[in-house]
Amino acid sequence: MVEALTEALAAQLAQVAATNVAREYPYHVVHLLRSDADARPPRELHPVFHGSYDWHSSVHMHWTLARCLHRFPALQDARSLAAHFDARLTPENIAREIAYFEAPGRGSFERPYGWGWLLALQAELDVLAGTQPAAARWRDALAPLASLIAQRFVDWLPRQDYPVRNGTHANSAFALIHAQRYAQYHQHRALLAAIADRARVWFARDRRYPADYEPGGDDFLSGGLCEAMLMLNAVNSCDFADWWHAFEPAPAALARWLTPVAVSDARDAKIVHLHGLNLSRAWCWRALAPHLPKQLGPMIEKTIVAHVETSLPAALAGDYVGTHWLASFAVLALDASR
Repeated sequence: MVEALTEALAAQLAQVAATNVAREYPYHVVHLLRSDADARPPRELHPVFHGSYDWHSSVHMHWTLARCLHRFPALQDARSLAAHFDARLTPENIAREIAYFEAPGRGSFERPYGWGWLLALQAELDVLAGTQPAAARWRDALAPLASLIAQRFVDWLPRQDYPVRNGTHANSAFALIHAQRYAQYHQHRALLAAIADRARVWFARDRRYPADYEPGGDDFLSGGLCEAMLMLNAVNSCDFADWWHAFEPAPAALARWLTPVAVSDARDAKIVHLHGLNLSRAWCWRALAPHLPKQLGPMIEKTIVAHVETSLPAALAGDYVGTHWLASFAVLALDASR
């Protein structure tokens, strides 16, 4: 029974992540071509975040490496991981990533999912640099791109009148959960205010959430649980207790969230998302549990274990359509140190 991130498991997950960020192909390109000159291989378009199938997966697999190094400084292969960061996270490479973002027509590139994960990576490097001096180089190199993304959130959020509630990359709440940690660490007051404002505008009036409508067939997030996690961080504890009382699904619907989902074909690039759903549900329940009614506690403890046991194996081995990203969600599910 796996309940927490151990050093041995972190070493396995870090090895998966390290292998994937070094793998250039196959690569799923989401890329606006403005001329023939834009038709270039991924390593030229994204000198830092190529590999691991796509840009955002490369970002959050780097986050996986940073989190594992933070939690276990003596991690197996720590030296080779540091060498990888030294090679990728340089000021010159980050300048080219910024140039990509700033090119005309790319204002919404990787919004919001990749944006959220980029700020999560920066926040993890901020923490890692406090204990491992080498990480200060990586932190400082990435910081200008993180600042650009943070400002894009500030500029975009007031215009986003409605949330995206689905359980895939466009989900509004998931990205803001990650952005919020960065904003808190850096005391980025404009970003903190924008996140809190949107959380209230989007979700404060939700009642009796229809959890029995979840999941969608290719969800890797629970829209409702991510919403609750965002609200937990956006309001004070008393307000959250009142909000949850109104929001809590009816018992039959709540049972949907407490039962791991079946994954019929983990070789299918969309169906395998459901393994991510199990792991991200465990992450949300772990964060929410201390703030929910006590009678839910025993059920939540069991559901976290069940969800992890169902889908952790898919993060460690299997087809590349799953292994290129699931390690990050396994770390989220297992590591309570946010």
